[in-house]
Amino acid sequence: MTVTETRPKAPAVTARRAPRRRLRYAGTVAFFLLPSAIPLTLFTLIPMAGSLWTSLHEWNLITPMRWVGLANYAELLGDPGTRAAFLHTLYFIAGYLPLVYVGGLGLAMLLNTAMPGRALLRGVYFLPVVTSWVVVALMWKWLLNPASGVVNQVLGALGVQGPGWWTDPDWAMPSVILASAWKDLGFVMIILLAGLQAIPKEFHEAAMVDGASAWRRFRHVTLPLLSPSTFFVVVISLINGFQVFDQVHVMTGGGPAGATEVVVEQVYTFTFQYQKAGAASALSWLLFAVVLLVTLVQVRGQRRWVTYG
Repeated sequence: MTVTETRPKAPAVTARRAPRRRLRYAGTVAFFLLPSAIPLTLFTLIPMAGSLWTSLHEWNLITPMRWVGLANYAELLGDPGTRAAFLHTLYFIAGYLPLVYVGGLGLAMLLNTAMPGRALLRGVYFLPVVTSWVVVALMWKWLLNPASGVVNQVLGALGVQGPGWWTDPDWAMPSVILASAWKDLGFVMIILLAGLQAIPKEFHEAAMVDGASAWRRFRHVTLPLLSPSTFFVVVISLINGFQVFDQVHVMTGGGPAGATEVVVEQVYTFTFQYQKAGAASALSWLLFAVVLLVTLVQVRGQRRWVTYG
């Protein structure tokens, strides 16, 4: 005869307490999230909802709104000026992103080596990042002044005729790109420097033992292991590039002849010059959709080239 051991069933009280525990846990989490959730809701989510509602209306900031539905979006999608603003924004990104990444990577690799004054140089290169964009833009506008700027004076001393920079439609956007890359080099440098310092030295030592040259170590060891930092830098730089405004507004105001009128500059113009707040809100949401789409593509594509661990 065999005796089967039966386990007692869990009391029903425990089953009834489970929802209470989950509710208590959710309340605890919500309590600790309140300090950040309240300002996020008040200053981000509610204004975003208000902007979306405004985009469906015609509004001059004075008289009551008039419902127009998706008319603002349809008008913007068929507007050559809006297409030109997006193309100018892409032009800025195409020049800014490679310049800021290559420059930041070069500085990071230089400051990752043992050299005198390394800590001081890191602080000096990072200083423009915390400097006001208005100050930086005014400084570069003075440096690139075609008549009395330091850059053209140096070029003239070398026997080179300096361009018109921000006064020339062909050189206005390169002027903005140059100023933007100079300001953001320190940020990219810090991120990539942290990534370089996180790479174990054993990988480079093993590659040296195998006879790999400096270029091969950089190509097959450093870059793949630096890919998470590179991914972060590319995503952040692209988002910032699509939202470029301050330096454009201060240096060129969207000119000359609309050569630097980017999307956010057009949003500003619609709102405060043409009093078309509905169109400006619709353009903001179109920009948001583009940035979201580009970011999602990058997140999905990272599986192919980003190496973790």
